Amino acid sequence: MPMTASRAWQRRTTSTQLAIWFGWLLGVALFVYCWREISAATTWFFVTDSPRVIADIGSRMVPPAWSYVPTLWQPLWDTLNIATLGTLLALVMAVPVAFMAASNTTPNTYIVRPLALLVIVSSRSINSLIWALLLVAVMGPGVLAGVFAISLRSIGFIAKLLYEAIEEIDTTQVEAIASTGASRTQVMAWGILPQIMPAFAGIAVFRWDINIRESTVLGLVGAGGIGLQLQSSLNILAWPQVTVILLLIIATVLFSEWVSARVRHAII
Repeated sequence: MPMTASRAWQRRTTSTQLAIWFGWLLGVALFVYCWREISAATTWFFVTDSPRVIADIGSRMVPPAWSYVPTLWQPLWDTLNIATLGTLLALVMAVPVAFMAASNTTPNTYIVRPLALLVIVSSRSINSLIWALLLVAVMGPGVLAGVFAISLRSIGFIAKLLYEAIEEIDTTQVEAIASTGASRTQVMAWGILPQIMPAFAGIAVFRWDINIRESTVLGLVGAGGIGLQLQSSLNILAWPQVTVILLLIIATVLFSEWVSARVRHAII
């Protein structure tokens, strides 16, 4: 039976105990300060009145306007197209970025790799809704702005997970192929790509699932899709239509999650 080392408990020193209490004091002071700032900027009348408003809107949202459903098929199709095309475009752009960012495949660790990491960080730092706002201002409203917004947001996500998968490959296979005199392209094709393909497929499906959810709100800023119908219904206070749109969005997201889970289970 293996022997396990017993943990020796030691009493904290006075300086350590004071440092811990000082940290707690700073945390409480920061919490009180933030709470005072939030309280000063909050109109408490609206907060206390919110239960009555929620009950009123909830009563107006039922029954759902099922006759509005045929109007939503085309915007829903646009939403699926935004998510799918945006994901495909992001995959095309993310793959070379991932190879340039991975420490074992980058052509230059001092210039190319930092630039690739900068692309990844920049893409991940900006939400797809902000990308859509910028692209609608540049390209005008429509589905195309939504496609590019989704793709620009997805590049960082895909490239980050992919370059981490590249860095974790089994190097013995790569060295074995390189020892045969294979070129750099052949090493990549036969030594690296087969190892990362399952991860790449899983990342692509997972990102498509996320993009389905993100593309449902892009219409709020004019980037097309079912979000545009949601904004129109909210503007005219057509709550039964809002109910139908929300139910359709939930059904679409559940369907995409089911598809994503099934595909990933089949691949990985």
